[in-house]
This record gives sequence, structure tokens and C-alpha cells, in this order.
Amino acid sequence: MSAARPASQQTFTAVETRATTLLELVCVIGEVTDDDREVVATVLHMLESGRIRLTGNFRNALPADLR
Repeated sequence: MSAARPASQQTFTAVETRATTLLELVCVIGEVTDDDREVVATVLHMLESGRIRLTGNFRNALPADLR
């Protein structure tokens, strides 16, 4: 068993990026819940947390502008 390294010495692997449409994202989230409000809240949370970013017409839009 090895000792844990301090956070300053930890290495992280790159996260795979995937290009998808907003419609595809909404459809996939919609498969998990039937509540449209939850779908919107999930997409907004993902935008605000930086997990996703918009491209195309909405690339410069702030999440607050989409509410």
C-alpha cells in the first residue's frame, strides 16, 4: 500500500470531450426523468459548473440569460 501524495503532487488525466447538440443532451437527460423542470435544472447546473459549454448561437450566453 502506498502513501497518498499531497494534492500539489497529484496528477490528473485529461477528461474526454465530446461534441453534441443541446437537443441531444436534453434528450439523454430526459431519459432519466420525466420532469421537464429537472431537465432544465440539470442543464443549467452543468453550464454553471463548467461541465458543459455551449457552442454555436449560444456560445457567449451566460447561464443566467438562459433562465
